[in-house]
Amino acid sequence: MMRSACRMVVIDDHQHAREAVSDIISAEPAFELVAEGRSGYDALELAEKHLPDLMLMDIQMPGMSGLEATKHLKERYPAMKIVIMTVSDDVADLFEAIKRGAQGYLVKSVHSESWLDYLRAVAVDDTPMSTELAMKLLAEFTGKARRNSRAVPETALTEREMEILQHVAEGLSNKETAQALYITENTVKNHLKNILQKLHLENRVQLARYAYEQGLLKSNEN
Repeated sequence: MMRSACRMVVIDDHQHAREAVSDIISAEPAFELVAEGRSGYDALELAEKHLPDLMLMDIQMPGMSGLEATKHLKERYPAMKIVIMTVSDDVADLFEAIKRGAQGYLVKSVHSESWLDYLRAVAVDDTPMSTELAMKLLAEFTGKARRNSRAVPETALTEREMEILQHVAEGLSNKETAQALYITENTVKNHLKNILQKLHLENRVQLARYAYEQGLLKSNEN
């Protein structure tokens, strides 16, 4: 559980969309809406002024897109979390958002309660991904992976870390992984930090890509 409210900034060039998102955020005690903007340029200015914990940003905006703003924001504020809002689940857009450094993505048509569940998970570094979306992203990552990338030997990980890697890469949340392995959620989080450091990776999507490329994902077929 978060000890203090997650400070958020909402960026969308459509006023009605901003108002709708702001209403959702403002009704949740775990979040504090500190500012709103309507362009990628606003995102950069508001980030410097408020240093929010999380930026919720539309992907398509005139002038500077959400993707371009994400790239600049992550270069300046690597610890800031960014969630991209989209009107569709086009895997090319989602892939590009992750490449630019975004921690997550939300489809605008999704029910508001699902939004809140997802944003709570992002705020505490536990972002479960649907299996379907995970497989889409994995396929996209695999197709575009650089052939000269250096693979990290599996022996760099302990047996327990390998188990956690497999569960997380298959889309399980930290809580689900903990239940499956009969360990605490904090233990899973600590192992994940070690795994990411050992493999020189930044997030769960990159971890899933690594597991896929190394043939570590279990088949879902019966």
